[in-house]
Amino acid sequence: MGKVYLIGAGPGDEELITLKAIRVLKKCDVVLYDRLTNNNLLKYIREDCEVYYCGKKPGSHYKTQEEINDMLVKFSKDGHTVGRIKGGDPYIFGRGGEEGLRLREEGIEFEVIPGITSPISVLNYSGIPVTHRKLTQSFHVYTGKSAENLNIDWSIVSKTEGTLIFLMGLESLEDITRNLISNGKDKYTPVAVIMEGTTARQKKVIGDLENISQKVRDAKLVSPCMIVIGDVVKFNEKLNWYEKKPLFGLNICITRSKEQSEEIREKIVDSGGEVTEINTIKIINTSSNIDKYKEKLSQYDYIVLTSINAVEIFFERLKELEIDIRELKGRFIVIGPKTYDTVKKKGIIPFAMSDHFISENLLEKMKEFIKRGDKIILPQSKISRNLLYEGLIKEGCLVDKVDLYDTVEGDIKIHGSISERLEKIDVILFTSPSTVRNLINMVGIDNIKHKKIIAIGSITKSEVDKWGLESIKSDECTTDSLIKKIIEVKKDI
Repeated sequence: MGKVYLIGAGPGDEELITLKAIRVLKKCDVVLYDRLTNNNLLKYIREDCEVYYCGKKPGSHYKTQEEINDMLVKFSKDGHTVGRIKGGDPYIFGRGGEEGLRLREEGIEFEVIPGITSPISVLNYSGIPVTHRKLTQSFHVYTGKSAENLNIDWSIVSKTEGTLIFLMGLESLEDITRNLISNGKDKYTPVAVIMEGTTARQKKVIGDLENISQKVRDAKLVSPCMIVIGDVVKFNEKLNWYEKKPLFGLNICITRSKEQSEEIREKIVDSGGEVTEINTIKIINTSSNIDKYKEKLSQYDYIVLTSINAVEIFFERLKELEIDIRELKGRFIVIGPKTYDTVKKKGIIPFAMSDHFISENLLEKMKEFIKRGDKIILPQSKISRNLLYEGLIKEGCLVDKVDLYDTVEGDIKIHGSISERLEKIDVILFTSPSTVRNLINMVGIDNIKHKKIIAIGSITKSEVDKWGLESIKSDECTTDSLIKKIIEVKKDI
């Protein structure tokens, strides 16, 4: 018998998941997730984990609740550790309680991992404090679904001085406002309706009980939305921090490998953007290829590393072979500042670095000091261009080229919702020719041809051009340059 974890994933911003939830996800070998959870959370699961999409939206259920319950029971009885990821908190207006009861009936062990709930977080991201000492000292949360059938005493609710919050209430907005006004609530009471809070699609409409329904129709808001009623709504501009960030409103697709995505993802998120990760590249370690050069490592004049992956994999293999880096007498040559910094973290200061992240520039830099007969080892990706290798050979150097790792097409572990993910993307970042080819192969060119595309460097842009796609080239091959370019093009999106 396995075990089930009912995991609260938070409201949408992927960083609002708890540390415990991340730790537990890494233990699961089967994961079921909902429509309102951020797909990027799946990066925390194991490579061999099975993933099932159980999305629901108004009028359309990909899986019924009974089917989901049956899946939880079956997988756990088959001995699996099952993660059931639910938006927000599992027990707040969700079906977590029903799922837990079914598991208890079947004698299956389960654990609940609480999540940050949307009534708190979405209001924070909208500049609205849930309470304020001088205005309201309480808040009240209701489900707004089918409000006309709710067991709510509107005569009491309308007299409540606390903040009123209705979840999933867009379709019932007119019923809610009518009931409150008819039971004595001031028709000029401030109201906010927030769509997809904490995400790039967050949209906020401000009004009062009398006019909010028409304003929401004019703004064409769609589910999921939250309704907030009370004087705290007046703070929405003064305390608005999220919507003022430079990349707010943009969903940006990163196509790098999972290992290389962290830096650019954090910078996008810090700038207010939302990230969709489609890891088009998967790194396959082939560092055992260096073993046959083990006895020669101390004889090389130069060790040339052309990527962060090459640095990490090269030094990791040295440790596995129990080679003391002090045995390496060669000077390290690197391509670009990020590779330089990665080598520096290993306690080694590179002798030389190219000014630009391209092999042509590195070759020209090396021509300034190499001489005929120099012994050089070039540990790199299997798909790296031969330009540097052939150029060094022409200069009379003795070069050993080692395929340290291979980059293969990534895989999408998403079942049933990839089209929804692609629809929300505004900008796609390509950082190498292989990311271009792989994404087109994975999702089809029709799904990306209408997106704003930014390519890092001339070589990557040339690959984009080959496919007949329009793109903008970043000025430099750095993540900071990419961020600046996204901010520049935001006005055209």
